[in-house]
Amino acid sequence: MEDNSADHCVRVLGANEHNLRNVDVDIPRNAMVAFTGVSGSGKSSLAFGTLYAEAQRRYFESVAPYARRLLQQVGAPHVQEITGLPPAVALQQRRGAPGSRSTVGTLTTLSNLLRILYSRAGTYPPDAERLEAEAFSPNTSAGACPRCHGLGAVHDVTEQLLVPDPSLSIRDGAIAAWPGAWQGANLRSVVSGLGIDIDRPWRRLRKKDREWLLHTDEQPSVLIEPEPGRVDYGYHGKFWSARKHVMHVLADSKSERMRERAMRFVQSVPCPACDGSGLRPEALAVTFAGRSVAEVNAMPLTKVATLLRPVAQLREASAATSTARSGERTEAAVRICADVVARVEVLLGLGLGYLSLGRRSTTLSPGEAQRLRIATQLRSGLFGVVYVLDEPSAGLHPADAEPLLDVLDRLKASGNSLFVVEHDMDVVRRADWVVDIGPGAGEAGGRVLYSGPVPGLEEVAESATGRYLFGRAEPLGHRPRTPRGWLRLSGVSRHNLRDVSVDVPLRVLTAVTGVSGSGKSTLVTQVLAEVVRSHLGLAPDEPDEAQFEIDVRDSAGVESFDRLVRVDQRPIGRTPRSNLATYTGMFDAVRKLYAATDEAEARGYTPGRFSFNVAEGRCETCQGEGFVAVELLFLPGTYAPCPTCHGARYNAETLEVTYHGKHIADVLAMSVDDAATFLSDVPAASRSLETLREVGLGYLRLGQPATELSGGEAQRIKLATELQKARRGHALYLLDEPTAGLHPADIALLLRQLHRLVDADNTVVLVEHDLDTIATADWVIDLGPGGGDAGGRVVATGTPSKVARSKRSATAPYLAPRLVRS
Repeated sequence: MEDNSADHCVRVLGANEHNLRNVDVDIPRNAMVAFTGVSGSGKSSLAFGTLYAEAQRRYFESVAPYARRLLQQVGAPHVQEITGLPPAVALQQRRGAPGSRSTVGTLTTLSNLLRILYSRAGTYPPDAERLEAEAFSPNTSAGACPRCHGLGAVHDVTEQLLVPDPSLSIRDGAIAAWPGAWQGANLRSVVSGLGIDIDRPWRRLRKKDREWLLHTDEQPSVLIEPEPGRVDYGYHGKFWSARKHVMHVLADSKSERMRERAMRFVQSVPCPACDGSGLRPEALAVTFAGRSVAEVNAMPLTKVATLLRPVAQLREASAATSTARSGERTEAAVRICADVVARVEVLLGLGLGYLSLGRRSTTLSPGEAQRLRIATQLRSGLFGVVYVLDEPSAGLHPADAEPLLDVLDRLKASGNSLFVVEHDMDVVRRADWVVDIGPGAGEAGGRVLYSGPVPGLEEVAESATGRYLFGRAEPLGHRPRTPRGWLRLSGVSRHNLRDVSVDVPLRVLTAVTGVSGSGKSTLVTQVLAEVVRSHLGLAPDEPDEAQFEIDVRDSAGVESFDRLVRVDQRPIGRTPRSNLATYTGMFDAVRKLYAATDEAEARGYTPGRFSFNVAEGRCETCQGEGFVAVELLFLPGTYAPCPTCHGARYNAETLEVTYHGKHIADVLAMSVDDAATFLSDVPAASRSLETLREVGLGYLRLGQPATELSGGEAQRIKLATELQKARRGHALYLLDEPTAGLHPADIALLLRQLHRLVDADNTVVLVEHDLDTIATADWVIDLGPGGGDAGGRVVATGTPSKVARSKRSATAPYLAPRLVRS
């Protein structure tokens, strides 16, 4: 590694971004530098908010002003000076792109190459015109299937959804999708008037009649005779088929309740016109190596490489002289295939061979999405840049983390610097240098405790990272529990789970493990959630979840659950108006507190007055946002604190009401730790605040917008919200990688709360990669042995020590030594 002289380091002077307190630090270049510290200590503020932001600002300064407005700029960091800083590339942890059209192929740009390959070198049908590359994309007007507009799926009804119980007659409600009350009675009268028996069980009606009742577009009118007790005059009733009624409600109804009801009868099915490819027939007719572009998009990347490698290995000279009409042995084919195979092999080296190019990015885990971005950078061939990475190992099985670290070594060997925000102690040990921030979070952090070679951190007594890095931290001690009952599932089929049978123990903490893509999240967040949700009669959390049916042949033990709680990493809100205080319900108690003050009562202020979403109390200049947009000529628009309320969100009259000398905006600006002291005599708020502190979120501000929270913070907020509710009964808690993005000290806090839930007679099932967490579980279900088609099977089950002895488990070799240490 280079020496730490001024010529070979990045020198930071006076960094004050977020909670950093006048930080000075020297960081070596051409090295792998780990930024460590507890969650909220200021690691990301230094790595991303200061170093990356300054590198971006300098780059934007070199761009013509009229072009800058087209770029998404980051703000200038609060820092006195930074010297020796090369250009920077950020690779951050985030969920897949929100667009439904974004795929693995578009993220890696492999789809572009594939489209050019089919356009230039594909085998066309006789007399077919050559297509431009855009014609092989479902995201363009030239290529999109006219039926599904390129989405590959259409929403439609099925008989099983419309008629869930075929033993019922129409009079008894066999067609569940039809409306109730008078409208339903009218439709039954119309059907009877058409000569169809409404008292015969549905399954005994003629198939022709059943099809017509459910799917016809015809709308005949029938004279309905006066009926004693219902109508005293005749009228013409119009018929609506079940499908036509559902589609009419979804297209035209303004009632959210009616639309939600109609969605129960709709399922997302592959488009029958393009078989789910999203492409026009002309594009699907073109082949390469005997496969259409849709077939290649659906293949695992391992098979794509196998398919194209023979062409990529052809000698260019022989290819150039080929006269093959298909173009599959031309120079263009050889060069494009060689580029595709080279890019795919990088992805295979990162353990992503089970992914397909057509896989939606919304279904990717943060770890998968980040590995795709890292692979793209490896092929870019950049030299002399700083790669700033946000927890590259988060969400990765230890077996997947090893090839990732090899790729990072290759990036460094290419002449680049790696600044890595990291919590995984195994990754930190691989670093050349460590910058430890702390000692605590929020106001208790923001200092550089140590900057130097990794072994030197052992001497820093106040470093939480040092305690875990060098084995001084006390392991979580708990007495292993014995299962008290079982949830038994058999014949489970979903994604890569194929006819799987699994027994989930009750009233214990179970960790579901396995390499990326082995089927863990499918089993826990889809199958288990759907089975229990169906038993409880609950609607899906998301509309998309109503669009597939879980194939479970048999289940037993599900009747023991009274409640289902999914604690995932989805945001707690999609706008800055949603925040920690509003989500937990604590702000209701705070607003009531201010409305009960003498000043508020004298003015006639109600609790609503103290909401920044209500016209009476909010600042009208910024509409309660706290900031205003500023349009700049030839520059991107920016945001500035509201000139009227200065970011407080409320109007001046509302802020005149105080409690213990603080107005309502002061409370929103407090950290959870400070608010716990300030509101200690308000039971409803105090209970919520103490629970947030127990899960390690004492550093967050009450008014911190939901959009600024990480997935791990959002998940712990949801868990704290559940923990503060005093509820009886047996609940199933499902968590998807709850420790992702957490420092080991924060993981210890989280685990204590999860074990509290089990001690309260609940069942906790979590998808997990963190070995310390797996070691403290009562039971482990290990899936694998690989990802994608090579996974989807239960490899081992039992206590952690039993699974650690398994010869088939990819988790066992990593878990066994961890159990010995703990």
